Amino acid sequence: MQNDETQSFLADETGQPSNAWLNDQALLLFDFFGPAALNPKGGFWALGRTGDPLRPSFAAQEVQPLHNATRFVHCFSLAHRFGFAGAERMIDQGLEFILKQHRDAQHGGYYWAVSNDGVIDPAKQAYGHAFVLLAAAAAKEVMHPLADRLLDDIVEVIEQRFWEPERGASREEFSADWQALSTYRGQNSNMHLTEALIAAFAVTKDTMFLQKAEEITYLIIDRHARSAQWRVPEHFDGNWEVDLDYSGDPMFRPAGTTPGHALEWSRLLIELYQAGEKRHSWLVEAAEQLFLNACQTGWCRDKGGFITRWIGRICPCSASVCGGHAPKGSQLPPRCSRSVIG
Repeated sequence: MQNDETQSFLADETGQPSNAWLNDQALLLFDFFGPAALNPKGGFWALGRTGDPLRPSFAAQEVQPLHNATRFVHCFSLAHRFGFAGAERMIDQGLEFILKQHRDAQHGGYYWAVSNDGVIDPAKQAYGHAFVLLAAAAAKEVMHPLADRLLDDIVEVIEQRFWEPERGASREEFSADWQALSTYRGQNSNMHLTEALIAAFAVTKDTMFLQKAEEITYLIIDRHARSAQWRVPEHFDGNWEVDLDYSGDPMFRPAGTTPGHALEWSRLLIELYQAGEKRHSWLVEAAEQLFLNACQTGWCRDKGGFITRWIGRICPCSASVCGGHAPKGSQLPPRCSRSVIG
């Protein structure tokens, strides 16, 4: 049970998570990861609960997936804006690792998983490439000298290799030499691509990014989530028809639906609404419906926390805090995020 002073720090007068509390949590995370996560050979270590690097026994086990370095660049670009000491070093190392280790100099694009000794998984995944775009946009926001190089390259790769203009969304996965690995199409990668496109639009003002983000959103949210009573379908075939029987990687492509993704989409829809100068009012309606449905169906009433998937795993609460806090000015109720932080 929290006293009034604690509650006022956690939440403002509307019940939203307070900026003071959110900023404090961000700084704690920056302190935890930087510089402890810096791998002296390049890239970043995974950290244990105590903040110590989880060093593998053999170099061959030192797997660094593409979304690792790219997310570090994104997060520590935010840290740089906070004035966090040492953020520049984290950004430098992340960008250098992406360009030197992940980038395929022969065929273009970015390998899914590498180590400092070579390529481990040469596949070209839409999920990973979305985070390359996000990292490039974040680096450009803080005026890093490598940002434009990375941004120009990833925009060309997405446009030429991943984007399906007739569908208004991204293809999913290719071999190193760009042979399609399947006809699968995924919500998760396109959701993160939408996030990255909004970020790229914010730093470049190029409406191409905004248009692509809107096209993905129409397809996945206005067409599919609306018809599914505001649950977000995760898996699709090559024609972008829902595949209810699909079950893939339990981390990135779990069976069923994921309430946390509805919360993420809730935030993204409001960001897209604001980026597009509030031209599309349906985005606010959709954000509200996704948020409410996720709170009603995804909250574990017995133990607290959100059920990530309908198979019963509990997810981190960050998506719900973002979803409940970001739609400022909309009619989203704060009770969901208040429950998480309370």
